[in-house]
Amino acid sequence: MYLITVEGGDGSGKGLATKVIAEVLEKEFCFTSVDVTSEPRREHPLGRLAIDAVRTKTTTPEGEAGLFAADRVDHSHSWILPRLEEGKIVVSERNVHSSLVYQGIVGNLGVDRVAHMNSAALIPDLCVWVDCDPEVALNRIKSGTLRVHSEKEEYFETSELQKQIRAGYQQLLSGKIEMPTPFDMGAVIGPVLNEGTEDEFKRKLKLRIRRFIHSHPSPLNVDTEIVEQHLIRKLLQVAKGQTMLTGLGVKPAVNHSDWLAGSKPWQVLNGAEKLHQNLSRTREGGRIDVPKSVLAHSISSICGTLSLLSSANIGDLRAGQGPVRAVSESHSHKIVRYLAEELDWIHQHKSLLGRDSTRNQLKDPVQPFGILSLVIWPLRNAIRKWQIVNPNTHLRFVIGQIIRSQQHSVAVENTMQRLAILGAGKSNGKLPTTTKELVEWWQGSL
Repeated sequence: MYLITVEGGDGSGKGLATKVIAEVLEKEFCFTSVDVTSEPRREHPLGRLAIDAVRTKTTTPEGEAGLFAADRVDHSHSWILPRLEEGKIVVSERNVHSSLVYQGIVGNLGVDRVAHMNSAALIPDLCVWVDCDPEVALNRIKSGTLRVHSEKEEYFETSELQKQIRAGYQQLLSGKIEMPTPFDMGAVIGPVLNEGTEDEFKRKLKLRIRRFIHSHPSPLNVDTEIVEQHLIRKLLQVAKGQTMLTGLGVKPAVNHSDWLAGSKPWQVLNGAEKLHQNLSRTREGGRIDVPKSVLAHSISSICGTLSLLSSANIGDLRAGQGPVRAVSESHSHKIVRYLAEELDWIHQHKSLLGRDSTRNQLKDPVQPFGILSLVIWPLRNAIRKWQIVNPNTHLRFVIGQIIRSQQHSVAVENTMQRLAILGAGKSNGKLPTTTKELVEWWQGSL
């Protein structure tokens, strides 16, 4: 879902930074996978052309920049973008900022000119700027620990060149030189200085990456709804292939063609809300450790994800949530415990020791709400706001009034697309293809 790039001079520690960033993302977050790459691509013909142009010095600066741009644009759309759309995160050692510095500033082509040549490439969601004194970097290079490819020698010929490169990064990434459009949309963190111990460098990197992901920025290159629909299809495929787990009492997921189980959509949501709110009111002053609404991110995410999994421990659950519906591990434990022990919505099977080994299964009566929460996910916030503004209006009118407001047309369209994936909830039920039919489906008359 995000493209994270690692930039800096030769020998600054970009390779180590790339590895550390990938490890923390893989271990702590809910991306479907973390894929690592680099530019220029040494195993691709376009990347080889760019590398050869630098090594042989037979190409004009503009021609060299064009070769790097051609490799980047192809890399962006043939390799990186499909992965982002699947909910993966890509960490790239070098990307467009390298060209802006090497050819645009050091090579005197100008950053605007180089940016224009790369304008069809993806925009890094985050650029991690690794900084290091050129003398320290050259000593690392000369020690042989960084010289994996002999042709890289062309990139770090002299200390003077490295000083120019470092100055170029400082000018561009600190804001002294204005970042050209469209690459001014991405975030930059740094400089992350790499002149101390390796442990200190790793600690600084992990802290900044966590801060970025926890801020939940909107991805620049993909629509989160595309990511979500891909992951829902993937969960459905897994659900269809699930079989009885002998000895665990876990059965396959319910028949998804009739997931409303004879109820109307508004009735499903209304019933879930009443159960949750009634339980909260039984506590003096109400519960403060769980959301007030079942449409809150955590409850909707957990119930929706479990509705497509026959059973799951917390690790499985978080993997199924993906990056858009992600709930932190600690909060997942808390909400699952509430849903199991107090609402009695989840059956838990504790056959092994350790809290992460507990298998969680959404009970049959709650399956309709689980799948419904996935269907109306794009409209969750609009529905909640409507409930606050219209506390005395019947819930069956909410979708019609949201549609008439004309403020959520994209979310409405996304909801109909999700219905096309998950089904209308009734055997042989008609899928709504217009806003009028969506209202009829919500009210149970379609």
